[in-house]
Amino acid sequence: MPLYDYKCPNCENQFEARHSFGESAPPCPVCGHVEVQRLILTAPTFALGVLAHPGDGRNATKEQLQDKWAEETPKLRKKLVDKLGEKAVNSIPSLNMGSE
Repeated sequence: MPLYDYKCPNCENQFEARHSFGESAPPCPVCGHVEVQRLILTAPTFALGVLAHPGDGRNATKEQLQDKWAEETPKLRKKLVDKLGEKAVNSIPSLNMGSE
């Protein structure tokens, strides 16, 4: 179940609550106020292919990102060739670096 952040407009208390997506927000644990505000404190990241963070997470260096791009480009190129054909893929310059 996801963990949500809330803030009570009555007493300004910030708290976390774990509940399913369909459940409504719980009351404030300090004052019991029912209508609390949901806070969005962080944005989710996705670890898929080139979007995956190399190195130790979000602090990837330029060199680590270039290495990740060099690693993923041939895989992407092969998928595209299988799907679209060699002629279509050859028209995409960034996928042809080092392939000839």
